[in-house]
Amino acid sequence: MKSYEQIQFDSSPAMLAAWPGMGNVGLITVDYLRRKLDAKAFAEIDMSPFFIPDSILVKNGIADFPEIPSSIFYYTHNPNLIIFQSNAQINGREGIMIIKMILEVILQFQTKQIFTFAAFAQPTSHRSQSQILVSCNSSSMLEKMIALGLNPMPDGYIAGQNGLLLGVAASHKIDSACLLGTIPGYAMNLDYPKASLEQVRSICNILKFNIDLSDLEESVHLMEHQYELIEERIKDYIPSINKEENDEISEIEEEKVPHYIMEKIEKMFQQALKDKSLASQLKKELDRWNLFELYENRFLDLFE
Repeated sequence: MKSYEQIQFDSSPAMLAAWPGMGNVGLITVDYLRRKLDAKAFAEIDMSPFFIPDSILVKNGIADFPEIPSSIFYYTHNPNLIIFQSNAQINGREGIMIIKMILEVILQFQTKQIFTFAAFAQPTSHRSQSQILVSCNSSSMLEKMIALGLNPMPDGYIAGQNGLLLGVAASHKIDSACLLGTIPGYAMNLDYPKASLEQVRSICNILKFNIDLSDLEESVHLMEHQYELIEERIKDYIPSINKEENDEISEIEEEKVPHYIMEKIEKMFQQALKDKSLASQLKKELDRWNLFELYENRFLDLFE
C-alpha cells in the first residue's frame, strides 16, 4: 500500500467503492461523485503483484505490455467519505488479498457503512427508467434501504469484488450494500450513464448530501440517440425491448438453479467472448436450466 497523505475524520466515514462491470455503471457513478466532491487521493494499492496480463497491446506494429491497473483511495470531508476506485477486477486468491487490503483501510478509519455499485441487466428498452435494486449484508441494512424507497434485488448473485466486499464486511459486522442500476441487456458492453444517474441520486439521498447532476444528465442525453439507433437495428430480433416502458422487473426463478451453475455460465460467457465456436455449448447449458430468456440479450451480444 502506498500512502500519499495522513488523514483524519471528525466522524466515521462511509465508503463508496466501484470496479469495472456491465455498462461501466459503478465506475461512472463513483468517478462522478469523486470529481464533483473534489475528493483527494490519500493512498493506493500497488497492483503490480496481482496483475497478470493475458494479452499484448500493439500500436504501430510495436508490441508492449498493457499498463498496470490503478486502485486508489480518495477522501472528502462534508460529507465524510472514503472513495475507492479501481479500473480492474482481479479474481481468485489475488482478489481476496486486495479485498483484505481494502478492509484494513475500512477498519483503520472505523467505517460504519460501505456501498458498492453495479448493474443489473434485464430485457428492456433504454426508454425505460433505470431502477435501483439493493443487496445488503444484514437485515437491518436492508430494512433501512427499503424505507428509503429501494427495492431488494431478486435472488441471484453479484459477480466480482462489488459483491465480495459485502461478504467480507459482514464477517466484521460492518453494514454494507450494493446498489444495482437496471440496464438493457444489450448495453452491457457500452457505457450506460442513465443507471449511474439514478445511483448518484440514491446515494445522495441515503447519505444526505447534494451535488450538481447537470453534467451526468447531459451524458445521459447524449447517449440516448446512440441507444435509439441500436434498438432500431435489433428490435426485430429482441421483441422484449418493445414492451411498455414501465414494465416491472420480470420474476425469473433463479432460485431453482444451483449457485455453481450460475458461476459456470458466467465463465462460459467469458470463454465464448474469446471463441465464438463455444457459443453452441453455452446455448445448450442455458436451455438445460431454462435460463435462455434471462440471458438472451447477452447471448446475442456475442455475435455483434
